[in-house]
Amino acid sequence: QVLLEESGGGLVQAGGSLRLSCAASAGIFSRYIVGWFRQAPGKEREFVAAINWYGGNTNYGDSVRGRFTISRDNAKNVAYLQMNSLEPEDTAVYYCAADASARAWSHYEYAHWGQGTQVTVSS
Repeated sequence: QVLLEESGGGLVQAGGSLRLSCAASAGIFSRYIVGWFRQAPGKEREFVAAINWYGGNTNYGDSVRGRFTISRDNAKNVAYLQMNSLEPEDTAVYYCAADASARAWSHYEYAHWGQGTQVTVSS
């Protein structure tokens, strides 16, 4: 019921900032919990952040808490990931995901995924 497309990735120096966008279509955006995940070469997929249906609650992975901020604008059908104080360890493909079930919040289970966008942080 929802299609997702990430954008905003690129190359940035350590200490810099980048904002990723997740544009949703073919669905009612406010019905979905939105999450961000990342996967680096040779590494397992890692949870980054999540935001609930109306943005009142957020959750972050330990490695990004305090540096990254997830937000959403349901009127525009867009979710964002603001990334500050980037480190080389943040280099990965970043994926947006969405799911209407509360299990996405508590168990990281998402039915819908975008194609990913590459983020590279140079030292």
